[in-house]
Amino acid sequence: MTNHIDRQTTLADQVTLTGIGVHSGKPATITLLPADAGTGIVFQRTDKDDAAEIPALWNRVTQTSLQTVLGDPSDNGLSTVEHLMAALAGMGIDNLIVEIDGPEMPIMDGSSAAFVDAIDQVGVKYLDRGRRYLKIKKAVRVDNGSAWCELKPYEGTRFEITIDFDTPLIGRQTFASDLTPLVFREDLSRARTFGYVKDVEQLWKMGFALGSSLENSVAIAEDKVLNPEGTRWPDEFARHKALDAVGDLSLAGLPILGLYRSYKGGHKMNNAILAKLFEDKSAYEIVEAPAFREIGHAENAGLAAAAFGPDVS
Repeated sequence: MTNHIDRQTTLADQVTLTGIGVHSGKPATITLLPADAGTGIVFQRTDKDDAAEIPALWNRVTQTSLQTVLGDPSDNGLSTVEHLMAALAGMGIDNLIVEIDGPEMPIMDGSSAAFVDAIDQVGVKYLDRGRRYLKIKKAVRVDNGSAWCELKPYEGTRFEITIDFDTPLIGRQTFASDLTPLVFREDLSRARTFGYVKDVEQLWKMGFALGSSLENSVAIAEDKVLNPEGTRWPDEFARHKALDAVGDLSLAGLPILGLYRSYKGGHKMNNAILAKLFEDKSAYEIVEAPAFREIGHAENAGLAAAAFGPDVS
């Protein structure tokens, strides 16, 4: 069953958030601006005179090792887009211009909560255009050693994310649920990024994670959580991996009607499954909200070409 709201959305007004970049440790400000139907999610660097707009699409991803990066951050690109993208997808926002004053998104508290609050602050505007969906028609799968992920046909949008760490503090955890705005808000949006202190110390030496702190990450040392407040859920780790998956898969360009499953996955595999999906045109189809099927085919073809063009990254 598709989302009960069949019209495309944007925000009712613009809203600005300020924080720091988790890797640079430098201040970062973004402004979310309402956009017309058919725009999608588009990023724009305001610190660059000649910055081109970067659409939030899988084939613009250039790095997935520590976060999801669109374009070249040393030029006009930007990094750590996944938590905002998760909030927009989870809360059903289809069209938005995201202005950002540097190469890295603000990390906020390490979750999507601040972005959900910003959406709530200004409200959602429904547009006079039908929402379009990417419907999975047959299973596609990516394997990488013991890790794997797959997209399968499903009547709705569902995530089943399993992680398996060799520390007893985390171990094997699974988050499984259909995705709705209510589920995202209550069960995923506040799940924070996490990491081992020993890994962060190594990243510091390499010039990364300079803004990482107990304010924006769950820190693990010797099988204990260092944050005074502990975890927000016993399985916050799996929930955050699910949050990341929601954000990364939103780079398909349209909401996915299907089931996404992963085991020991992450940003790299989340991107790899989209690349694998779009290699096989028989594995998916683009469907329109029933009430709006009178939209012209020429327009659909143009949008499809823009969203699902060849990988040029």
